Amino acid sequence: MELFNLPGQLNVTIAQQGIRFVLDGEIIEARDVAPTTTLLQYLRNILGRTGTKEGCAEGDCGACTVVLGELSGDTIRYRSVNACIQFLPTVDGKEVVTVESLSTSPAALHPVQQAMVDQHASQCGFCTPGVVMSLFGLYLNQPDALRPQVLNALSGNLCRCTGYRPIIDAGCRVHDYATPARWSAADAHSEARKQLLRALQRSTSLQLPGDAGFFAPRSLSELANAYMAQPDALLLAGGTDIGLWVTKQLRTLPTLIYLGEITALQQIIERDDQLEIGASVRLEDAYTALVAHYPMLDELHRRFASPPIRHAGTLCGNLANGSPIGDSMPILIALDAHLRLRRGDVTRTLALEDFYLGYQKNALQAGEFIEAVQIPLPRPNRIVASYKISKRSDQDISAVCGAYVLDIANGRIGAARIAYGGMAATPQRARRTEALLTGQAWTQASIQAAYAGLTADFTPLSDMRASAVYRLTVAQNLLLRLYLQHTKPATAVRIEQFDGGVG
Repeated sequence: MELFNLPGQLNVTIAQQGIRFVLDGEIIEARDVAPTTTLLQYLRNILGRTGTKEGCAEGDCGACTVVLGELSGDTIRYRSVNACIQFLPTVDGKEVVTVESLSTSPAALHPVQQAMVDQHASQCGFCTPGVVMSLFGLYLNQPDALRPQVLNALSGNLCRCTGYRPIIDAGCRVHDYATPARWSAADAHSEARKQLLRALQRSTSLQLPGDAGFFAPRSLSELANAYMAQPDALLLAGGTDIGLWVTKQLRTLPTLIYLGEITALQQIIERDDQLEIGASVRLEDAYTALVAHYPMLDELHRRFASPPIRHAGTLCGNLANGSPIGDSMPILIALDAHLRLRRGDVTRTLALEDFYLGYQKNALQAGEFIEAVQIPLPRPNRIVASYKISKRSDQDISAVCGAYVLDIANGRIGAARIAYGGMAATPQRARRTEALLTGQAWTQASIQAAYAGLTADFTPLSDMRASAVYRLTVAQNLLLRLYLQHTKPATAVRIEQFDGGVG
């Protein structure tokens, strides 16, 4: 049986293909597994790796955290991910590290584990394996991590027993211990591990059977042809939203076309005064590149989901999802970002603000997909800001997310682009507000006069996150915050991460 039989494609008998990954130095081959089987299910139910827990089944609590290793040039890149929403076929060709991988016996604990013990950082223990794996990922990537990095690494892990002080203390003390024989930085990047991963790399596209099936094209043309041949298929990138369709909504999914093996979609390129981010670039990498040009967006970066979600999800996937409370869209709309779309051999460019037609509706044609997002680079005399308001500082959905791009010259507002999330059925520009600001003096009086524009631009809903009155008031106050922060920094209100905990 073949999922696809495309011109010029090498036909591969599906029965001969299995999902292959490395676990503790051995190659594991999973056959006859449904494409929507999660890594968590396979680890627990098939391999007996029960240290990896299921808590929320949606990537919020972090009990399921594992670390994936992936070849990147001549090195291995390690990242923490949520196994509960990571479909098993997406770890093909990678290394999986679970909490059981870190030590061979209680007498030879990894420094991360030993620090947790010594700092009394575990009580009931349910969350502990996920906490350990988040700190382990930090251990490999930031050898001299300080408290802020520890807090960030733990922002996707919930603990209801111990409290975060001893957990944070453990993360800060990890490097007080001797270098371990297993899973030191040197061991993690050893030539033996690289050779094992190289042996798993495919020269042809992975195809799997199932109720619908799974296909991982390796080139843009292969993807375009496959999606044209089967436009009812579901494009899968990080799976941080689609995973929930299976684990929480119990949906039966159509054929999955996975974007993660296409090198052309993994690129970040600067050209023609634009930053171009490919459709498979993960959120963490995309935001790192964006913040390098727009450092004022660092808070938005840190507060967008959690590291395991940002390590798996993609920026273009977030844009394609089009959630009205998605945090990426307002600032990219305000910056006048454009999408490069492809259908077969035909490409077109569309402004991001024109992409959203209604709640969960977009302008994609059948068989068309996002190839990249193009973001203008900074310009002189331009103010850029984005503010997120939510009930928690970390790992929370926005009640309101405001984004502002204003050109200021000679004390006047030459142009304004303002967008909000959480205020309408889609992320939306505040055009009446922009009109009230354009050409006006850059003063507090002008800002407050533009409040009326927000009332005309939006009729927000009341829901469990916020009332309509609250949302409108916050949207107005964020506009004032923008002015104060760029004229009177000493009086500007700042939202700081609570130092005593996360989540």
